[in-house]
Amino acid sequence: MADPHPKSNGIPLAGVIGWPVAHSRSPALHAHWLARYGIRGYYVPMAVQPEHLANVLHTLPQAGFVGANVTIPHKEAVLSLADVVSDRAALIGAANTLTFRPDGRMYADNTDGYGFIANLRQGVPGWRPDAGPAAVIGAGGAARAVVCALLESGAPEIRIANRTRLRAERIRSDFGPRVIVCDWVQAGNMLDGAATVVNATSMGMDGRPDLRVPMDILSAQAVVTDLVYTPLETAFLVKARDRGCEVVDGLGMLLHQAAPGFERWFGQTPEVDNDLRRAVLA
Repeated sequence: MADPHPKSNGIPLAGVIGWPVAHSRSPALHAHWLARYGIRGYYVPMAVQPEHLANVLHTLPQAGFVGANVTIPHKEAVLSLADVVSDRAALIGAANTLTFRPDGRMYADNTDGYGFIANLRQGVPGWRPDAGPAAVIGAGGAARAVVCALLESGAPEIRIANRTRLRAERIRSDFGPRVIVCDWVQAGNMLDGAATVVNATSMGMDGRPDLRVPMDILSAQAVVTDLVYTPLETAFLVKARDRGCEVVDGLGMLLHQAAPGFERWFGQTPEVDNDLRRAVLA
């Protein structure tokens, strides 16, 4: 395979930047793809404190890095450090994928929404974003990426509820009138007639309380997904499955959001399949 980045001396480097970063599954994910496609490249975890972020980012290209993923707490800060920011990343207010271009410029993008949509399409091949309203629980950075992706994909209406209503109102202000804000105490009511339901909070994650939203009026025809993937099947998904819904766990979003970066950095379109899931879960 031809080296997509000639300046990398034939061995392109990439990695994930966070603080902390030891928990990240991205190194296992990219290592699996690098081995599968026989690519001479490396992907490494980099624990970078916020005050050192700018220096590290400006040094990486000189060390042979062609790109990097960015995770908490740096996803917002990199926007002001990048030379070019995608419209999607600017609208979401965060970036998770950096590409160091041969001309030395740093390009920041957000692929979380792409990963979210690709995960749903793979998990439920017949899923249609325009089938009816979507209900999104939560209004943090992940929720903004989900809302952006659903609107781009043709969702006619997005209902959103968050404990702090102001954050939900900010999403409506940024994304327009197809977003409808619901009170947190009425979150169960916004599931009425929803075709797609998303938990975009960290509730239900290992060590966190379960998400307690009444699901009595949830249609059995709804597709329900949870961005949490530890555990793979949250109590939220169990309740939705019990109502007859098709459910999609959050691991696939992590896997799919990584694909655009891998392709840009290593010149190969990677496949997201069961072998990859097993490698990352191991």
